[in-house]
Amino acid sequence: MTDTPLRAARAPRETKAAGLEPLAVLPVFVPLRGKRVVLAGSSGGAPWKVKVLAAAGAHVDVYAPEPGEELRGVPGEIVDGQVILHERSWTPDDLWGAAFCIGALEDEAECVAFVAAARGAGAIVNAVDRPHLCDVKFGAIVNRSPLVVGISTEGAAPVFGQTVRARIEAMLPRGFSRWVAAARDWRDGVTARFHGFSERRIFWERFTDRAFAEPDRAPSESDLAELLGETEAAPRGGAVTLVGAGPGDAELLTLKALRALRSADVILYDDLVAPEILDYARREARTMLVGKTGHGPSCRQDDINALMVQLARSGKQVVRLKSGDPLVFGRAGEEIEACRTAGIPVTVVPGISAAQGAAAALGVSLTHRDAARRLQFVTGHDRRGALPDDLNWGALADPSVTTVVYMPKRTLRALLARAVEEGLAPQTPALLVFNATRPNQQALRGTAADLADRVEAAGLDGPALLMVGEAFSETRRAVQAEVERSRVAV
Repeated sequence: MTDTPLRAARAPRETKAAGLEPLAVLPVFVPLRGKRVVLAGSSGGAPWKVKVLAAAGAHVDVYAPEPGEELRGVPGEIVDGQVILHERSWTPDDLWGAAFCIGALEDEAECVAFVAAARGAGAIVNAVDRPHLCDVKFGAIVNRSPLVVGISTEGAAPVFGQTVRARIEAMLPRGFSRWVAAARDWRDGVTARFHGFSERRIFWERFTDRAFAEPDRAPSESDLAELLGETEAAPRGGAVTLVGAGPGDAELLTLKALRALRSADVILYDDLVAPEILDYARREARTMLVGKTGHGPSCRQDDINALMVQLARSGKQVVRLKSGDPLVFGRAGEEIEACRTAGIPVTVVPGISAAQGAAAALGVSLTHRDAARRLQFVTGHDRRGALPDDLNWGALADPSVTTVVYMPKRTLRALLARAVEEGLAPQTPALLVFNATRPNQQALRGTAADLADRVEAAGLDGPALLMVGEAFSETRRAVQAEVERSRVAV
């Protein structure tokens, strides 16, 4: 099969991520186990910081001439590291040999002197409540050690940061700490067993799936044995996965689609795939635009098929990322056939279709029992870009059906006019949805008789979907809403 000669061809091209947005701070993690840390002073945040430092395994010397009761009690509360309280003022000699120094001092001049002395001793420095003097700053912490999450708002919104921490804590079961500890213990053995990166990745992907499936139990040696066996038995070589990216909203991705993206070596994606969806891929993955746009310059389907096969034959895990659902007017059949002909393993991860996404965004049931006994998806153009000759016009004129037409913009007027000629009631509700589920989604409402005029007058652009049927009657919905309100009032 070949593309229409009316469509200009373009070649697949590799793309690069735009890179990180500007960072207010660089998140780094400092190993302190067995290292000496100095904290001077006893201002409000001192006790908590001493506990955190000790929890990281540090040897903490605290210098405070007048420690409060809370600070005095810290040495007896720690569960790791070591804390020694010196009830006197700090001196520059106290700072030598320290990896990290913290000034919890009330007096600004003393704090400035402390920071200068600490830097002179070669330590990194934090000054409590004085960000202008800090080399590093503390953030909110989610502790599933050895899994540790740090959160910073750069001092702009501490309460917001604390709320984010609480949300993340709710998402991360406490049992993850045991799984990450097991990963630390098993890593050297896994590396020695599997020399290839792809094999190790298979092991750790399966390990992660198991951890998320059973986070509240401790992993055992039997888990290790099973994972090693599964990895050794896993098929080797490249494969292709067709993945539905949904109509635009990245949050509509399925969990299976996310896993496929995170496992991909190469991602071949279309123009209509929302850019933020690619952010879910591994940073090491190559991304290639194999754009196919309606009536615009497009990569030839034969070229895309050949590229998929070539990459998979070279041992790559290839994701063919398609807008909507790949099995709904996504030419998935040709790509599946190309892979099978070449002996390449191919699987499909379905996605939210454009029709589903648009209906959900509009709050409309496509199969409301009072309006539709059938739902049909129709293509708006043939290979030449013209209105298809073989459409079932009787089905399109059926008043009891909801019709969704994909790629309808060029043939919209001819399609609706012919449907009316074939018996579709001119006043049948019809709407054209642009950019379904995206922030710039817009819907033009009308009837089968006047929608084409409304679309031409509006001059909107973007991927569009035509939806026709009584399911979209605003009058019917308004009446039903009034009935429901009356029932509630009674």
